[in-house]
Amino acid sequence: MTETASSDDVVELILDDHRRMEELFRRMRSVEAERAAALKEFADLLVAHALAEEHRVYPALKRFRDVDDDEVDHGVEEHADGNKALLALLEVDDVGGDDWDEKLEKLVETVTHHTDEEERTVLNDARENVPMERRAELGAAFIEDRAAHLRAGCGDIDNVRRIVRS
Repeated sequence: MTETASSDDVVELILDDHRRMEELFRRMRSVEAERAAALKEFADLLVAHALAEEHRVYPALKRFRDVDDDEVDHGVEEHADGNKALLALLEVDDVGGDDWDEKLEKLVETVTHHTDEEERTVLNDARENVPMERRAELGAAFIEDRAAHLRAGCGDIDNVRRIVRS
């Protein structure tokens, strides 16, 4: 498929979120940054992003023959792992302490593993096998769903606990 990606392409939108997460990891690691604020933004983004993928993107991608359903299902499992690692960091009281650093590195490892794998499998499959028009429709649905979760403050520790325990 040689179609040019557009700003509403779901693949590009997901990649943009992944790059934003990487930037937030850098801020959470920096002694010069407002780490707690970076964590709040990260928590909201991670939860909203994962829920929007699971509600609007993944089910649609599974309908395409050349998109690997097992990789899509594996992505959902990895979202659960990411939520658990996020909760562990949210529960640390001493921002920047040893426990914070340890839990942050576990979160970075878990989420980076997922984003790398998703980019190499699911997103490449989508780029190659899903027509641009459909990717744009999925992009609009992804943005709408993610925005609703962000407005609801989905990264709040109580909500993350509910998600992890469900």
